[in-house]
Amino acid sequence: MQEERKKKRVEPAQAMAKAQAWCAFQERCQQEARDKLYSWGLYPGEVEHLVTELISAGFIDEERYAKAFAGGKFRVKKWGRVKIRQELKRRKLGDYCIRKGLQEIDPEAYYETLKNLATEKSRKTAEKHPLKKKYKIMSYLLSRGFEADLVREVMGE
Repeated sequence: MQEERKKKRVEPAQAMAKAQAWCAFQERCQQEARDKLYSWGLYPGEVEHLVTELISAGFIDEERYAKAFAGGKFRVKKWGRVKIRQELKRRKLGDYCIRKGLQEIDPEAYYETLKNLATEKSRKTAEKHPLKKKYKIMSYLLSRGFEADLVREVMGE
């Protein structure tokens, strides 16, 4: 026996206060805000109005979001630029914001992280055959979102 829960519709004024608190807690992009507002049962016109209000009040800033997202995913999860770019595009950010976000990643730290991940994976891989081991490490690094030319360069070292 499953009970169906009816979502209560949040009124626009109440939704604005909730959205401001939600956006103040963590950086958000426009698409995340739209999805959240729709989940509260708001109509498209109301959602667009509230998103515009949040942008003008400074609660949503796509460039700031891209910088925080790219920097965080690189430092914490050790993602490469390719994966970060894909995720930002999935969140419907513009090319300008994506470029700005990726500029937050220090090229030297990026290369060092790539080398460290390769070394770590090499140490943990039990494969004995050198070509199979190299393939596994390269596949791992590519799946983390690092560029193929950089991966080949690191594997050559």
